[in-house]
Amino acid sequence: MSNERRVILHPDKAALAAAVAARFITKVVDLVDEFDEASIVLTGGTMGAAVLEAINANPARDSIDWSRVNVWWGDERWLPAGDPERNETQAREALLDHVRLDPARVHPFASSDGGLDLDEAADAYAREIAENTPANASMPHFDITFLGMGPDGHIASLFPERGGVRERDKTVVAVRNAPKPPPERLSLTLKVINSSARVWLVVAGADKAAALGLTLAGASVIEVPAAGAEGLRKTLFFVDAEAAQQVPENLIDPGQFWTGDDSPPNEL
Repeated sequence: MSNERRVILHPDKAALAAAVAARFITKVVDLVDEFDEASIVLTGGTMGAAVLEAINANPARDSIDWSRVNVWWGDERWLPAGDPERNETQAREALLDHVRLDPARVHPFASSDGGLDLDEAADAYAREIAENTPANASMPHFDITFLGMGPDGHIASLFPERGGVRERDKTVVAVRNAPKPPPERLSLTLKVINSSARVWLVVAGADKAAALGLTLAGASVIEVPAAGAEGLRKTLFFVDAEAAQQVPENLIDPGQFWTGDDSPPNEL
């Protein structure tokens, strides 16, 4: 699993979103230059949308060849297409509708009005993942998986003590009776999340401090799902000062602000 796990601290939510956006642009430009494509997994929530809005606002946004970017989602709310609460809708409004993506490379979850039931939709996304997995691999290649984190430590739609976080075989699960609305959702499992080269958790707010502290202290994954998120190469926690209140100082990297023209000293 990951040989590097760091906490990168920023003073507030706005600075956090801007810094993650700049770092993302720098990394994706490098990935497309080197591999001719990049695959990213998006998250929802307030900070997920804020990061996408910051990418859209960054002057270096179009240094990325967006036509070479594959877009996936970590989870989705089981709502009709275009519903403002869907992660896909929020991502499109914040960024995706403003850049020149190849529609064939964008992989949203099914919507509740799309003709499938919840279980069929989970199976359909699992098939889509399988179809995009190289013949010599057991999982697709994701370069960056974004995750938010709830006050209870949930990531994607994997909630504490629920079946999804315990799943070891499936790549996608149908979620029912979620502890926050809407109760029905679709989610990647840890098996897929942890196949990503890089997992970037973006965490802000004092209400996340306890869960973040438990995550970094190595809490049970069943009780704090975020503790189980690990990229194959790197796991980075981008946090604001409020969320970092219970993070040991020795785990905190001061963080730096990147622009599209910056050349980071270390691989991102």
